[in-house]
Amino acid sequence: MKHLILLVEGKRADRPSFMSGLSKKGYEIESVPNGSSALKAIQQLNPKAVIIDAASMRTSGTRICTSLRAALDKTPILLIAGENQEGIDENCADQVLRLPFTLQKLLNRLRPYMSMNENKKLECGPIKLDIKERWLHCDGKKTRLTPRLFFLMEAFMSHPGEVLLREDLFRKLWETDYLGDTRSLDVHISWLRQAVEEDPRNPKYIKTERGIGYRLEVEKPKRPGKTAKK
Repeated sequence: MKHLILLVEGKRADRPSFMSGLSKKGYEIESVPNGSSALKAIQQLNPKAVIIDAASMRTSGTRICTSLRAALDKTPILLIAGENQEGIDENCADQVLRLPFTLQKLLNRLRPYMSMNENKKLECGPIKLDIKERWLHCDGKKTRLTPRLFFLMEAFMSHPGEVLLREDLFRKLWETDYLGDTRSLDVHISWLRQAVEEDPRNPKYIKTERGIGYRLEVEKPKRPGKTAKK
């Protein structure tokens, strides 16, 4: 069954729509031109996720995002903003992406939410994260995470394959702009590896990009090979 995505997207001749690319990747797309149309649409639809392309409209998308969040509660919302677009509330959506970026990056951000089941578990490869109870399941291990470790794991699982910068993680985790000592982040990464990895000293999933940050590496599901013709 195809996952339904509600795409709130204006019409601008200077940039392409994401609708075609998402459709080609197997998603069912319901496109509406503005926030009021989106609010009407969700009365009949139950989208797996909402994408608000604020860069395609003359708006920051914040008001649309806030209205849809009140109506949809836990449905993930991704907000697309222009590179230098101002007035964006980074906290109103689950993900904020700033142009330019590739379709693959958008798909990477969507993938974990498409794997979220009715029990509110975020899934990424063999890793499962219980959103409500903060339980982490991986390779037969089960660990209940502290709030900060949960934040870290959720951040990694929401950006699989992407390098998360040390400064960004520290700033969000401790809610401060002071970056004089980020060693406490390394300690938390070490604790998280103990919950995820079979051998924390030789991590399989949470990789270090030396001098830059960290990355969650999970294998993508293998597609069945084509049967050879006889």
